[in-house]
Amino acid sequence: MNANQDIAPLPQRKLPLALWISSSIVVLCIVIGLLAPYLAPHDPTEFVSDMAFEGPSSSAWLGTDYLGRDLFSRLIDGTRLTLLMALAATMLAHVVGDVLGLLAAARGGVLDTVLCRIVDVSLSLPKIIVGLVVVAALGSSITVIVVVAGLVYSASVFRIARALGRDLVAQDFVQVSRARGEGLGWILFGEILPHVVRPLAADFAIRMSFAILFMSSLSFLGLGVQPPLADWGGLVRENLPGLAGSSLAPLYPAAAIALVSIALNLLVDALGERSEAAVAQK
Repeated sequence: MNANQDIAPLPQRKLPLALWISSSIVVLCIVIGLLAPYLAPHDPTEFVSDMAFEGPSSSAWLGTDYLGRDLFSRLIDGTRLTLLMALAATMLAHVVGDVLGLLAAARGGVLDTVLCRIVDVSLSLPKIIVGLVVVAALGSSITVIVVVAGLVYSASVFRIARALGRDLVAQDFVQVSRARGEGLGWILFGEILPHVVRPLAADFAIRMSFAILFMSSLSFLGLGVQPPLADWGGLVRENLPGLAGSSLAPLYPAAAIALVSIALNLLVDALGERSEAAVAQK
């Protein structure tokens, strides 16, 4: 064969449409959240009209809320608050759940049994009821809401991290590391963690959508973010009376909740299918 002969290029895999759409929605929401102070035409607490639930106008692109404030500005500000709270809660859930789950898998014995029983009890309790009780007792500050959401979902993360860790603990490279006398910290974060990053990252995206729904539910029930601040759930709650007057004010934040939650789930599914297809072609 001639060395200069052209080699046929490998076929390029096109990204699925679902991956394009879902990733675009997620990226757009992140950009809006980061640039919220610059994108909002008005201060979220500023009154732009004397009329509640006024229709769209040049001064209020999506109309006004129940107090005559610009709904578009409040929706943008709510995007930043919702995403930041969900991100913080999900990071807390994964830090607690991943560390304890991998620790239980690596150590086993009494520690594994005790942690598993605690997690079983936590998973048996309705999450929204736990959130309502804790927030009602400690107050509805942003810190309390984020910590409650993070701890509530850390139990589910624990189960996933422990299952992944149990499969890896029996592998030869972990046994060799133990035979070399490596410490528990290196076994957890140097040997096991690099092999579970991808599935845990996929769970991170799904868990973030759960956190958005959880905290929006608390706000809708009046125990979440308090006025004058408002996340998406709070915007739905405070503008709900507008439905009686045919106002679309509560539908915009509700659509944002649904759109981002669905986009995050579709993104994980699309990435999973793409990864499986890549493995199958090898």
